[in-house]
Amino acid sequence: MTDFPTHRIPPQSGAGFRLKKGDVLVVIDPQGEQVSDLMAFAADQPQEWLSSGRTFDYNETIYLTTGHRLYSNRSRVMFTLLRDDVGRHDFLLTPCSTETFELLYPPGTAEGHPSCFGNLVKALGPFGIEPDQIPTTLNIFMNVLVDEKGKVHIGPPISQAGQRLELRAEMDLIVGLTACSAEGSNNGTFKPIDYRVIPAGTPTE
Repeated sequence: MTDFPTHRIPPQSGAGFRLKKGDVLVVIDPQGEQVSDLMAFAADQPQEWLSSGRTFDYNETIYLTTGHRLYSNRSRVMFTLLRDDVGRHDFLLTPCSTETFELLYPPGTAEGHPSCFGNLVKALGPFGIEPDQIPTTLNIFMNVLVDEKGKVHIGPPISQAGQRLELRAEMDLIVGLTACSAEGSNNGTFKPIDYRVIPAGTPTE
């Protein structure tokens, strides 16, 4: 396979970019135990966005992995998961925000604390995406456990250094991607996330 550049998202920051239909987005955890929040919008109609509810409905599971397809709020396929080295990701919880740190973390934590929501707003703003358009994100490598009573617990990510998730774009997309800023999601540390884009039609192996 021809080499394509790897882009690094520094800890507690984000990036925005476009994908063409057929492009493969490779999201890599270079050091292990680091979550990455992903959000996508149809490039020609940003009112169409990646939907956790539709995705759960049509896949009949909350645990998404190789072979599953990710749907938009208009029930169109946005991504197909081609390769999943980890097997545990979250699509239940919203991106961390200032309010997350105010409500769930110790007093004073929110002041000056970066957030995935803020980083997505910054990354997607140049594409005309407004803050209120950003819903629940696909939290790649996030280890969310749901017990028999429905209680949600966030465990340390099980991703190891170099493991990846590969997603094929099924339409032209605007994408936001972060290196998550929440201590509780990343086992108390902040590390980078790497990604690369393999153009449509290029073999991935």
